[in-house]
Amino acid sequence: MSELSRRQALAGLGSISLGALVAACSDDDEPDREAAPAREDATNFDDAATCTRTAEQTEGPFYFDVDEIRSDIREDRDGATLRLGVRVRDASDCTPLPDAVVDIWHCDAEGSYSATGETYLRGAQVTNREGVVEFTTVYPGWYPGRTIHIHAKVHLDRETVLTTQLYFDDAFSARVFTRDSAYPGESNRDGFNASDSLYEKDLELTLSEEGRTHRGRITLDVARA
Repeated sequence: MSELSRRQALAGLGSISLGALVAACSDDDEPDREAAPAREDATNFDDAATCTRTAEQTEGPFYFDVDEIRSDIREDRDGATLRLGVRVRDASDCTPLPDAVVDIWHCDAEGSYSATGETYLRGAQVTNREGVVEFTTVYPGWYPGRTIHIHAKVHLDRETVLTTQLYFDDAFSARVFTRDSAYPGESNRDGFNASDSLYEKDLELTLSEEGRTHRGRITLDVARA
């Protein structure tokens, strides 16, 4: 599996485990960095952001390797479209990290996570030469006791170098939930950033609207293992 080319993995030619993809990227002496399908441009990220190692956060109880290397992770899930751009940099000097594996998972519009045997709203991508990946997903819903969030991991050189969570502005989320019928509304929501024990402002996405699509961007600065 370590001989699988990065182009094959990203093109989805067969199912490959996350561990095998990390190994393939690590072992490739001449990685094909043009193969990354990210449509996001590094110039869209905030270059004024300080280069400080991104905070670690708990993995939570719902992580598993779904063997899915893909950019669109929606499958049959309803909800407002979210295009999530993630840039990965070396925390030591702020340089972009190509060939890092970014792995995300989150709940659907009704607050449910996919279980073993399901793959919706889970997937991984490999960063391009600018250290960027983009996922197409749905805006996460809420469930009792937590604010809105996405789980993320970054894997580099066969090692997991970051496990964290990404957050959303509460007012922005409220607008999404009241406009789209896939969500159970806002009136019974009990989880907000201010009351969430894990929320950190530095992990909040930069959010914007482009027509009916929502965009979220964030830079993750990691230390090599």
